[in-house]
Amino acid sequence: MDLIRIDHFRGFEAYWAVPEGETTAMNGTWVEAPGEAFFKAVQAEFGSLPILAEDLGVITPEVEALRDQFGFPGMKILQFAFGSDHMNPYLPFNCVRNCLMYSGTHDNNTTVGWFETISDYERDRVLRYIGGLSADGIHWGLIRLAFTSIANQAIVPLQDLLGLGSHARMNTPGEAEGNWAWRYRPEMITQDLRHRLRELTRMCARAPLHWYQ
Repeated sequence: MDLIRIDHFRGFEAYWAVPEGETTAMNGTWVEAPGEAFFKAVQAEFGSLPILAEDLGVITPEVEALRDQFGFPGMKILQFAFGSDHMNPYLPFNCVRNCLMYSGTHDNNTTVGWFETISDYERDRVLRYIGGLSADGIHWGLIRLAFTSIANQAIVPLQDLLGLGSHARMNTPGEAEGNWAWRYRPEMITQDLRHRLRELTRMCARAPLHWYQ
């Protein structure tokens, strides 16, 4: 099933309005948005809405209520899961089924690059959670976490499947240059990689039904 990702979903509940002529975005106010009316109108026209809500960052209960009112899945990022304690909402055991689990998104470092730069505390928590670093590498550890989670969908960037470091990062938010330049070559997708991903997909019941027949 295809999904349409709505970036900055919280703007459908309330948005930060800055008066014309201001030189800084700090001088603004929160304005209530007609999100409920908007989605009801779209739903009345098209029926079920294949929408994924990008609900990262500081999200209020009102935003969550709007998301859940229409049954939109939210986003969970494994790279965000290990910097605090067991209450972290991105840990797989705290996730709901109606969500989409990522190892990381296009705005994150690659998993290999991320693991090389996190704090000792965070690294220790990651390794204890996945049972230690295997010869497969940290990227396959997080890929397995994403696929074996209860999330209805899971997405893994190609850079993580290939086990690439920070040089392959797609985007760094806030930096105007040097982004969206990484490309892969067909020969990088080896038969071994295809087989490994296919078998993990089947084992975790994320494959199309005809794969099991």
